[in-house]
Amino acid sequence: MLLTSFRIAIKALQRNKMRTALTMLGMTIGVAAVITMVALGTGASGTVSDDIQSAGTTLINVRAGNYTRGGAESNIGSGLGAATTLIPEDAEVISMIEGVKYISGGVLMRSWAASGDQKTYSQIQGTDYAFPKIHGWSFVKGKYFSAGDVSSATAVAILGQSVRDKLFGESVNPVGSDIVIKNQTFRVIGVTASNDDKDIESVFVPYTALQKMLGIRYLHTITVFAAHAGDTTRISEDIRTLLRKRHSLDTDAAMERAKRTGLPGNQMPGGPGRTTAVPDDFTVKTQAAEALTKGLYTSVAAFVLANMPNVDQINTREMAGTLNRAGMTMTALLAAIATISLVVGGIGIMNIMLVSVTERTREIGLRRAIGARSRDVLLQFLVEALTLGLCGGIVGITFGFVAAFAVTELLEWPAAVSFGSVALSFGIAGATGIFFGFYPARRASRLDPINALRFE
Repeated sequence: MLLTSFRIAIKALQRNKMRTALTMLGMTIGVAAVITMVALGTGASGTVSDDIQSAGTTLINVRAGNYTRGGAESNIGSGLGAATTLIPEDAEVISMIEGVKYISGGVLMRSWAASGDQKTYSQIQGTDYAFPKIHGWSFVKGKYFSAGDVSSATAVAILGQSVRDKLFGESVNPVGSDIVIKNQTFRVIGVTASNDDKDIESVFVPYTALQKMLGIRYLHTITVFAAHAGDTTRISEDIRTLLRKRHSLDTDAAMERAKRTGLPGNQMPGGPGRTTAVPDDFTVKTQAAEALTKGLYTSVAAFVLANMPNVDQINTREMAGTLNRAGMTMTALLAAIATISLVVGGIGIMNIMLVSVTERTREIGLRRAIGARSRDVLLQFLVEALTLGLCGGIVGITFGFVAAFAVTELLEWPAAVSFGSVALSFGIAGATGIFFGFYPARRASRLDPINALRFE
């Protein structure tokens, strides 16, 4: 019965194609608007989340050595200098801590980078393949190196934009060209789009390649990316406990070495219960903590760091509140646009169905005269209204995809069309057709067969 009604509906709508197309136009615009706005809203929410993550609240920096300022006044060991005990295996173990999403070992040096007759003195940063994910990078040209490049110590390099400009010229694509660092040739495979003052003046290579060049096995830094901003303080403490254990800093032998070198201190994990301990041979700080304590003497910095868990909680609440408010605003905007567009489309369907009932009054009378029931006529016109809504919805979904793609390409605004939004739009289109088509269908089903046959 439904299949037959659908076929009749298609034939009826094809009688006046222009009128059918114009009727569907309102529904098409409404559905396309919903698809586009949901796509833009989803993309914008993802971008906001990425921007918040890349703001530093989820980063933890582990550095070899222990540098403090003014430590004597707080009985905190200071001036240990650089250490060689931070190794790639430490990074692997840290990556297993709950809440750690990405991790990148690092080796640093400053050196001349040259291309032909041009050269510049730059920061050379050896990193792991996850480094751009940690900082939310995109690329002007090319891409970052892979895990395979790191494991094989491949001589490839990514340039900061300022380094690119100095070596090759502004806006030049250097991908595929070679640069020389300390008499070793590196193939350029990308240019980062980061605008950070430090990044634009840097060259990024696999940390294993830099280790090989310098003849070392240890790391200078480990950068950790936490999945959730509120976990950074807890993860920092877990890292400190883990590294002290791995570096055997709580053993009697370590204490004897500290006494012989004259570097006792009070940086003990146990706190006030103990009076001496071997200081850490590393530092662990969240990027938020570094920003808050930059330039402070240790007594002030210690007070700030003691309250870092509360700072993390505040950051988490603020971010959650910001995202919730943005989500509510976007939802309200989408609801308003969808409602207006779909009501307009629905009114168009109701109008054309009322016209169709008037034009087909004699047909309705004939159907009733040869045995069609009132509910059969009702179903027939409801199926026609549903068909109008669904056809408009299908065309609208297509235009929505095209519009979302065009906005992304032309305006560089991220858009993400989800299956859920497509299904929702399709369902709403059908429901709108039924809702606004019910009155005309009901009116057609209630026509008196005799009067309908007499209608001219």
